[in-house]
Amino acid sequence: MSEQKIKKIGIMICGHGSRDKDAEREFALVAAGLVARFPDVPIEYGFLEFSAPNIHMGLNKLIEQGVTDIYAVPGMLFAATHARNDIPSVLLNFQKKHANAALKVHYGSELGLHPAMIEAFETRIYESLNIDIKAAPEHLNDTLLVVVGRGTSDTLANAEAAKLTRIVNEDMGFGWADTVYSGVTYPSVGVGLELLIKLGFKKIVVAPYFLFTGRLIKRIHAYVDKVAAEHPEIEFIKTPYLKDHHKVIDAFEVRLREIMSDQPSSSGETLMQSFERRLAAGEIEIHHHHAEFVDPEEFSAEQDSSHSHEHSHDHAHQESHDHSHDHGHSHGVYKHIAHPLGPRTMIGENLCCCFMSQFPQQVLDDESQKIALITKHAHD
Repeated sequence: MSEQKIKKIGIMICGHGSRDKDAEREFALVAAGLVARFPDVPIEYGFLEFSAPNIHMGLNKLIEQGVTDIYAVPGMLFAATHARNDIPSVLLNFQKKHANAALKVHYGSELGLHPAMIEAFETRIYESLNIDIKAAPEHLNDTLLVVVGRGTSDTLANAEAAKLTRIVNEDMGFGWADTVYSGVTYPSVGVGLELLIKLGFKKIVVAPYFLFTGRLIKRIHAYVDKVAAEHPEIEFIKTPYLKDHHKVIDAFEVRLREIMSDQPSSSGETLMQSFERRLAAGEIEIHHHHAEFVDPEEFSAEQDSSHSHEHSHDHAHQESHDHSHDHGHSHGVYKHIAHPLGPRTMIGENLCCCFMSQFPQQVLDDESQKIALITKHAHD
């Protein structure tokens, strides 16, 4: 009888990645927080793009530690394109690559609106208002809550952000609450705030439902500062993002224990099962460069040896984010891309070329004229 291989489990936290090094460091705090919850389990993390280590690097580290069963979860709030397509693609390809090692990769759910996440979000809001959650008032009728969602081309992910807004408003009793988005959908943060100040509230809380810092958080804060400067009669309060709040770590732990115990998904299929079904049906276009981060020093050597056109293409995107070329990275097509309150209001602010390429030329021309007029008036 052949000796049966002993099963050894490991945990993999899969992030998107950011050009902001602070975001990378904060993501690492999640893995550190989970160590106390799983003290005897190897834990690694990795990113899809822009950052190191990439997901492959983290998975390889687990294999080097003798892991045979990897339990991976997306370090993302909602199941949009990256959590539904890109991460499972990377994991599935990695598993196939190591088929001879009898490696099994399990993939769990996004954090979503798990009660622990909502509690963490509400706690951050109370913190920004200098309110002790244990002595929270029954209502905050004099205050407007503006929840900032990531904003994607995925309708259901956008709807989850709006659902969160309603839940928090019901729990905390704001005078009014609404949702704006920092990404591809509408209304965008700046336009949304301009509309909402017309409601007449003298205190406005702007709460981003984000895990970590990054360019988008800094852009959100810049919008708030701009509107606040134009309306000094209104008090604007910026709520901290979630970071490694202990309730966030709770939610990660729950998602991991779900797949460790083979608990069925509420939707009837896991993210991996959904991905494999849609892949088999030809509904998904895979971009295999994901998770193939290239270190800047390595890139120089690769250029000298003409090693990899694809890697150099990705690196150029990471360094310049040039909108004039296709960098392989892809977001879903958004049918409302030209909406007057949507991402067109952010043209000129380093929008991803995936979205820039979707704008009709007339929209680009119109927005360029607006920018030129604003610049001219600023100089006059």
